Amino acid sequence: MFSAMATVAPTASAELDPAVYDSIEAARSRASRRLRGRALASGVVLAVAYLALAGAAVHGLGSSRSPGLITAAGVIAAYALMSRVEFELRTVVALPTQLAFVPMLFLLPLGWVPLAVCLGAVVSRGLDICFRGVPADRFLLAPVYSWHAFGPVAVLALAGERGPRLSDWPLYTAAFAAQFAVDLAVSGGREWYAKGIAPHTQLPFLRWTLLADAALAPLGLLTALVAVERPIAVALVLPLVGLLAIFARERSVGIDHALELSHAYRGTAFLLGDVVEADDAYTGTHSRDVLTLVLDVCDRLGLEARDRRDAEFAALLHDVGKIRIPDEIINKPGPLDARERAVIETHTVEGERLLSLVGGILGNIGRIVRSCHENWDGTGYPDGLRGEGIPLVARIVRACDAFSAMTTDRPYRKGRSSEEALAELHRCAGADFDPRVVDALAEVIIAG
Repeated sequence: MFSAMATVAPTASAELDPAVYDSIEAARSRASRRLRGRALASGVVLAVAYLALAGAAVHGLGSSRSPGLITAAGVIAAYALMSRVEFELRTVVALPTQLAFVPMLFLLPLGWVPLAVCLGAVVSRGLDICFRGVPADRFLLAPVYSWHAFGPVAVLALAGERGPRLSDWPLYTAAFAAQFAVDLAVSGGREWYAKGIAPHTQLPFLRWTLLADAALAPLGLLTALVAVERPIAVALVLPLVGLLAIFARERSVGIDHALELSHAYRGTAFLLGDVVEADDAYTGTHSRDVLTLVLDVCDRLGLEARDRRDAEFAALLHDVGKIRIPDEIINKPGPLDARERAVIETHTVEGERLLSLVGGILGNIGRIVRSCHENWDGTGYPDGLRGEGIPLVARIVRACDAFSAMTTDRPYRKGRSSEEALAELHRCAGADFDPRVVDALAEVIIAG
């Protein structure tokens, strides 16, 4: 039921994939905002349609079941309680509601199940609104995120209402498939309409919720096997739900800490960039210009989120070691002599050393910073790395750094035009620069 438990987002973590944690952060932010525009309009339409179809199911599906009020209230309360346990898995949020939903299919009249699921979701949403400060209009999402109930109800109704039997596992497999298909069609369609995220692009993110539901559904069936004779058996899964709640809370805290650390690393990178700019205005401004180019080239080359994050930091900090270089060399209004050139070439090693003192992600970035003046043919410094032996991010920074330097005015020379700088990059491709990076940079400049 990914609609009830998942939020898909197109990147920031301390050590893990930054795309995952940026997606979680974006989903958390959206959950605290009011519904607007297409999200609100689609929510209203789907909520009204759901209630109408649920009412039709109540009147149209006959049943020989007559559960007591306590039983009905108990499974609805269990569903609401399980809806409160949000376990963040990659870019989605999984709920253990299968442990209550599956028994519902055998304890309640089938026609009443969609309404019961919606009522449980309403109770859960109401608690969010009362105690978490969630906007009141998110009540609309209770029926929107309950559409999954219609899939299993339809399959089981077509097969004829009957009690749970392990021998009917093919039927239950079909019911589970119908649950996911209905949810993908309705909630996936809503994501497409409201946010432009096509259903087929959502599937890779939703495998985690599918796996979570598939793992919990058999436990729900075992509970149903006992609960048809002893409805109180539904309460037996509550200790498991409590354990999941503890794990979910610990994971949420861990994600919070990872996000805080990620923001701290990014803040440190910008702070160090400001220190460089204060020490040498040209170097600081130059680093910000290189950052824009580097990120555009990363996008053009299709780098993954982790590499793109590393490129962002490396672009900001590739010259951080220059704060250890004497000002008379940094600000010399003319060409450097051999001694001065040797000193300036130590700035990559100094940059690595400074960042290693920070540690963590920035310590890893230090190794990239060290390689940002290596040449494709092995003639660069400080290690004489060659070709693919140079980190890709360092090769990108190397080319963008050179383009920015060539097109920027300095006290002792006028900057070149973009056309002249690109011609120089192409001339040196295969010697100083990675040809593939040069091509991508040229595409960025021409398109920009």
